Amino acid sequence: MPRVSPLMLAPPLVFAAFVGLAAIGMFREDPDGLPSTLIDQPAPALPREPLPPYPEVTDATLGSGDVTLVNFWASWCPPCRAEHPQLLDLQADGVPIVGVNFKDKAVNAAGYLEESENPFFAVGFDPQGRAAIEWGVTAPPETFIVDGEGKVLFRFAGPLVGSDYEQRFLPAFRAALDAEAK
Repeated sequence: MPRVSPLMLAPPLVFAAFVGLAAIGMFREDPDGLPSTLIDQPAPALPREPLPPYPEVTDATLGSGDVTLVNFWASWCPPCRAEHPQLLDLQADGVPIVGVNFKDKAVNAAGYLEESENPFFAVGFDPQGRAAIEWGVTAPPETFIVDGEGKVLFRFAGPLVGSDYEQRFLPAFRAALDAEAK
């Protein structure tokens, strides 16, 4: 009987391992979601430096008693531009939104808000992305729902548009508002 080299077994074993990992990923609770360690935790600090000429972010910005959105964005980000009309609609509905501009140039960010309207009541400036790291942001845009006590309730990675916005973000946002009303 011919002897089988251990090296001949390696490719099928590696392939089986990849298939196993893919199966685990497909059958987890939310295969499209990006887990966040911040859920049900106090919100990390926001950048203290404001984006000139907009109001600065203070310690009282979150935890003021109202459900607040924290939106990480950049002027160079096409999906951020795509969600901008939705942010303006939320602002028009009275939703408080804190903007955190990151890895951007202040002049570009301020120019974008000037030409496209500003949906934020305060805008933090995070040019090195340090606050984004603390919040676990992977890429812009990302939006967090923070309750009135400053606790992170939900993380939404991607632009606030389309069916994903309607089916995942809005129900979480409505649940946060309902909990606040009780």
